Amino acid sequence: MGCVAEGAEGGAEDAVRLTAWVHGRVQGVGFRWWTRARALELGLVGAATNLRDGRVEVTAEGPRADCERLLVLLRSGGTPGAVETVVERWSAARGGLVSFVER
Repeated sequence: MGCVAEGAEGGAEDAVRLTAWVHGRVQGVGFRWWTRARALELGLVGAATNLRDGRVEVTAEGPRADCERLLVLLRSGGTPGAVETVVERWSAARGGLVSFVER
């Protein structure tokens, strides 16, 4: 699966990269697996990675609307563990990401 779904409305110009740093009790609770499942449902590519300081970094690429949906889900309160805050950064899609992985 590529960064943008074939035939998606708007095309490649709508592809973005979302980097989100998730703070809280998000390691050792299935958070990365949950994030991967939601991202795959949305057709996104990227990764969810544990950081040494206890945060999880989520990198996702695809249509902006789908990345925004993932961000809403990360902040929803329906995640495993306990999310305290999510810091986001948006940039242009760069490609090079594969199907969503946990690291």
